[in-house]
Amino acid sequence: MLMGEYHNSIDDKSRLLLPSRLRTEVAGSTLILTRGVDKCLWLFPPEQWRRISDSIMGSSSMFKSKTRLLQRRIIAPAQECEIDKSGRISIPPTLRESAEMKLKGEAVILGIDSYMELWDIDAYAEYLQESETDFMEAAEELGELLSLQ
Repeated sequence: MLMGEYHNSIDDKSRLLLPSRLRTEVAGSTLILTRGVDKCLWLFPPEQWRRISDSIMGSSSMFKSKTRLLQRRIIAPAQECEIDKSGRISIPPTLRESAEMKLKGEAVILGIDSYMELWDIDAYAEYLQESETDFMEAAEELGELLSLQ
C-alpha cells in the first residue's frame, strides 16, 4: 500500500527522487504519470493505471463530450516514467507545467493507497487552506459513518 507524505526537490533536469518507502511498494521500475485533478499529477503503478484507463475508455462512447474530456485530460497526457537507479523519475515538461511545479522547486509526494499524487509545495498548501471547510464537513460525515459500524 502506498502511503505517507514526503517532500523532495525537483532538480534542474526535472527529476524527482521518490522516497524509498514508496518505491518498495511498486513492482518493477515503471510508473505512469498523468494530469490529476486539483493542480496535481497522478502517478500509478502500471497495473492500477491499466484498470483506470480501461474503465475510462470503456465507460462510455467517444461521441459523448464528458468521455472525450476525461480521455483528453487524463488518458492522452499519460506517460511512462522509468525509475532510474538513483530512485528518480523524470517529469515531462508539459506535465510539470500543468501542475505548476517549478524546476529546482519543492514538491509534495502523497501515497494514497494505490497511487501517488505529486504537488508543487505552494499549490498543495493553498489547496489545504481552501479545502479546510469541505474537509471538516467530510470528517464529520466520516465520523458518523464509522460510528454506525
